[in-house]
Amino acid sequence: MDSLSDLSTGREEASHIIVVDDDARLRRLLQRYLSEHGLRVSVASNAAETRQALESIQPDAMVLDVTMPGESGLELTRSLRQQGLSFPIILLTARGEPADRITGLEAGADDYMGKPFEPRELLLRIRAHLRRHLPQSASDELRIVRLGDKDFDPVRALLCGPEGNIHLTGGEGALLAVLARQPNRVFSREEIAQALEMPDIGERAVDVQITRLRRRIEKDPREPRFLHTIRGRGYVLKPSLS
Repeated sequence: MDSLSDLSTGREEASHIIVVDDDARLRRLLQRYLSEHGLRVSVASNAAETRQALESIQPDAMVLDVTMPGESGLELTRSLRQQGLSFPIILLTARGEPADRITGLEAGADDYMGKPFEPRELLLRIRAHLRRHLPQSASDELRIVRLGDKDFDPVRALLCGPEGNIHLTGGEGALLAVLARQPNRVFSREEIAQALEMPDIGERAVDVQITRLRRRIEKDPREPRFLHTIRGRGYVLKPSLS
């Protein structure tokens, strides 16, 4: 078993990624490749090592194998989300069927890649998720959006309300920011996928992300006040004062 380790790139501000996979060869390959491209990389072989790592580091993203001995990647994803950890999670699996991707997204993952895959594609996806967490320029900055008794802070991906603050996951925050930039505009599923830099995510996967987001911002997700479905067209966000 590999010990948990960090590879510094010499750039103190480099984003920190955790790669979790029980395949030692794949861990070494991704650790080397991602480090060579400017990321700090920690590795773990199972859920227990991952939990140990999270006691001492705050990662910017996680690359997580679905099929591992003991606690699976799906179970770990659900657990991390229940703990309120919101960094992007990209699941890896030998199962590439659309239904498997939906299951991963429902568990709280932000992205899903089937094995085998090109390391360069994984790098591009990691960078896309990290970009969503970077502070926006003043000219592109999105204002606080009011959603009933909650305020959405797009820079921090934070919902602030009378019951406390809720940290959105990377996918949830990015999706809400896309819709909030043009309130009252209907976005097709394809437009949403393009805006999230995930053109191959699929319509059903967009629906799953919308469902997750509704659970965050709506008092009754079955009767949404803010995030509406426009049949045959897509989705629209209608911010409102309570």
